[in-house]
Amino acid sequence: MDVALVGGGIMSATLAAILSSVEPTWTIRVLEREGEPATESSNAWNNAGTGHAALCELNYTPERADGSIDISKAVVINDEYRLSRELWDHLERSGRLPAGSPFLSVTPHMTFVRGAQNVDYLRRRHRALAAHPSFAGMQFSDDPAQIARWAPLVMEGRGTREPVAATYAPEGTDVDYGALTLLLLDDARRRGAEVRTHAEVTRLKRRREGGWRLTVKDRRWNGGEGSTLDARFVFVGAGGGALRLLQRSGIREAKGYAGFPISGQFLRATDPALTARHQAKVYGKAEIGAPPMSVPHLDTRVVDGRASIMFGPYAGWSMKFLKSGSWTDLIRSVRPDNLWPMVLVGLRNVGLLKYLISEVTAGRTARLRALQAFMPTARDRDWELITAGQRVQVIAPDGVLKFGTELITAADGSIGGLLGASPGASTAVATMVDLLQRCFPDRLAAWTPTLLDLMPTLAGQLPGTRAPRGGVPAGGPATAAGEGDLLTSGDPDVSLHAPDAAVRR
Repeated sequence: MDVALVGGGIMSATLAAILSSVEPTWTIRVLEREGEPATESSNAWNNAGTGHAALCELNYTPERADGSIDISKAVVINDEYRLSRELWDHLERSGRLPAGSPFLSVTPHMTFVRGAQNVDYLRRRHRALAAHPSFAGMQFSDDPAQIARWAPLVMEGRGTREPVAATYAPEGTDVDYGALTLLLLDDARRRGAEVRTHAEVTRLKRRREGGWRLTVKDRRWNGGEGSTLDARFVFVGAGGGALRLLQRSGIREAKGYAGFPISGQFLRATDPALTARHQAKVYGKAEIGAPPMSVPHLDTRVVDGRASIMFGPYAGWSMKFLKSGSWTDLIRSVRPDNLWPMVLVGLRNVGLLKYLISEVTAGRTARLRALQAFMPTARDRDWELITAGQRVQVIAPDGVLKFGTELITAADGSIGGLLGASPGASTAVATMVDLLQRCFPDRLAAWTPTLLDLMPTLAGQLPGTRAPRGGVPAGGPATAAGEGDLLTSGDPDVSLHAPDAAVRR
């Protein structure tokens, strides 16, 4: 094959869409270990479905020591999500995705805070963001009546003594990434790609003549002994399974990386009487010591055309790297080169470990109290507890625990892989363009006309192209896209990021 894509999630599906556009004659095969694609982190119920555009997430807009608000990361995330929307829109206009974007619903994005100091921070945050063209439509209010019109369930039953504030971005979206993945893979099939399920890649070995030999296990109940596959280029987009495959490849660039698995749970309500009264994604502020992925939010979800409300996430811990993985995943990922980074993470993140223990041991009553801080009238009987997807947070070789995504590519460009979690799916297109720039620099010039047709925003960001008059949005596909190492705090006197935290991709 020309290309082997390991993992049938949103990343591989996105790369298949782009590669089949720039090189329609290439042979592409997608290898998925489960019985169907998009069953892990890309599945609709395994993630919050937020089209991360930095409209509501406080950890993208930290407060500087002088009290000003740093919006640079928010601008990058917004630009990268816009790139995803450009590709999806192009594929829809050209008939490669169904009309009407059935995987996407317009859902306002909100930020809601309590307490005078938090209200002051949100006001300053809004002022800083609204000055940028990408956020000009964002609204701010500290009027309880106005907030109640935006999100009735958030304000109903809430006392009037405590100051509150919210921002409201009507252009926000809810995305069913599972449905989008399946649609993108259907498009890839129509363009000649193969999608094989029950196909688990267990080994990667570099070939002397170039490229890679993949050992593929047949996971069907009546499967044979498996097979091998030779590919000139390999992308490992296997979610939690990517780390061990990159380790097995032996590439120098993967040395020292480790994984820290975190699971999550959500409370879900499907009563139409409730879902009809809440049509927004409302993000709040994390507790002290909580990781960015644990920021509480009350979300409208639209899956298979049916609306529901989710609240969470409640953090958990498991030694599995995949929801359908093995309890030995963590142990088997430990290597001599990543043992010390794992020790450093444990020493540096005692507060996080304590937080996870408290979350794991929390009962139904504690979960309900957390929900009622957002929705005072919430009743236990209206909500069910569901288990979300498994996330493997990146431990970098220098012992820094990272809550974003990490793209790893070999020096010769023959293999690449993605580690980490949020906001991965939302910025999948930007990440895959970054991959193309790293792994196929000699082909970029020939691919540029097609890439610009797919995503006009790339003008000025690809070699040999000029930005349109007036410039292009800041950031771009080769700029950091992950949630980074920002550490949130629930203390209004503490900055929203740790002053000594390394901001890295």
